[in-house]
Amino acid sequence: MSTTALQLCVTRRCTHGYRVWFSTNSCHEEVAVTVTAEAPTSLTPTVTTEAPTSLTPTVTTEAPTSLTPTVTTEAPTSLTPEELDSLVRSHLPLVGHLVREMLGRLPTHVSREDLISAGMAALAGAGRSFDPSRGIPFGSFVTSRIRGALLDELRGLDWASRSVRARARKVETVQQELTGRLGRTPTQAELAEAMGVAVEELKAIGEDVQRAVVLSLQGFTAGSAEELVPERTAGPEDLILHRERIGYLHQAINALPDRLRRVVTAYFFEERPMNDIAAELGVTESRISQLRAEALVLLRDGLNNHLDPHLLAGPDRGNGCVARRRDAYYAQIAAQGDLSARLAITTPLGLPKAA
Repeated sequence: MSTTALQLCVTRRCTHGYRVWFSTNSCHEEVAVTVTAEAPTSLTPTVTTEAPTSLTPTVTTEAPTSLTPTVTTEAPTSLTPEELDSLVRSHLPLVGHLVREMLGRLPTHVSREDLISAGMAALAGAGRSFDPSRGIPFGSFVTSRIRGALLDELRGLDWASRSVRARARKVETVQQELTGRLGRTPTQAELAEAMGVAVEELKAIGEDVQRAVVLSLQGFTAGSAEELVPERTAGPEDLILHRERIGYLHQAINALPDRLRRVVTAYFFEERPMNDIAAELGVTESRISQLRAEALVLLRDGLNNHLDPHLLAGPDRGNGCVARRRDAYYAQIAAQGDLSARLAITTPLGLPKAA
């Protein structure tokens, strides 16, 4: 068969290649040839296989592995025993600070040394159990441990059980609520009714709390016994002096000249506006202000002359008219009455008597 008579006909593509017809003048032959399988295989790696494999390590594999050791694996191994010992030593002042903060809310008989000892032990234990991999700062970690140890030490010193303290807190809460609602201190019967218990049980709770109160014999040092029962109200001597000052003030007001006395009474006692006082006296408001200032100076000097003579300031006025008026005013205050008359103006508690 000659090559010039050969005709090549591609009819259709089969699964594994193309069917090719070789046609000559004398015969026709059909041969299945797989010559075209190379084309798809040459395109497939370039598009579907090679590109994904070239991108996958860059995005999903290499980036995470480069960041992970920096955060999670290097931190736990960064603290050596020497570094941990240095951390514990640098936080020793924290124990004293927490103890001072807690002692401000505790009775005076609680031992400071016992609390510091408990805090130091807690700091050492916290240093042994500290794990840097958790990401918690060492200061915050040991602070919670030290406070917990101090509370445990106080619970050990308390003779009352937790149930007794819980009942006492409940009684105090209910008492505060009733005081705010009634406007006065509730009675034992009202308090027991609000709590739903008997009066005898309420008294038993108070007795349990009182039995748990323990005082140190070493606490009764010189000058500190009065601190055990603090009293903020005035003592008998202070109360007498306070009542005498009020009596002197009333007598000094009564000894003022008529116009000055009317201004002081209307402005301070009756709380009237200055324009009303000016209209009543027939003067201007500025004149009322001047009269008020003059009256206050006289009252101050009159009280200081009888109570605190060393507070009288200013040069010697001599025997002038103004000096004679002041001396007459001081004498008139003294003539108002004695100590009994001054104390009679107020009650034994220093309150003004009802008119």
